[in-house]
Amino acid sequence: MFTELNVFKIAYSMASHAGKRQALVAENIANADTPGYHAKDIKPFKEVYAAGARPGDMVASRGSHLNGIHGSNMDWAVTTSADGTDPNDNSVSIETEILNGVEVKRQHDRALAIYKTSMSILRTSLGR
Repeated sequence: MFTELNVFKIAYSMASHAGKRQALVAENIANADTPGYHAKDIKPFKEVYAAGARPGDMVASRGSHLNGIHGSNMDWAVTTSADGTDPNDNSVSIETEILNGVEVKRQHDRALAIYKTSMSILRTSLGR
């Protein structure tokens, strides 16, 4: 009946992206006073997903399958800011990181809402 439910994969990828980005925001805040530390971030989910696998592309089912690429092929490439704005060459802005944290929370909440709504639609279609 249902061979692929891509909406669940998208919600999972979006939540994974939000989790990775939240970890980077926390790392940036923790290193706000570290000399020479440069803020880290990842590309927005929209860009990462657009560059990722398409429906029908091959996806590994185990570690030794398809050169060891397992699960999602999303590239969460971490980027760092090049220039430091503080006298100690630190580029972390607490205000920016707080705003990034709020944005990440919204993205994660959106992913959960997509997942819950999809489950509700699936249950309704099954008559439960």
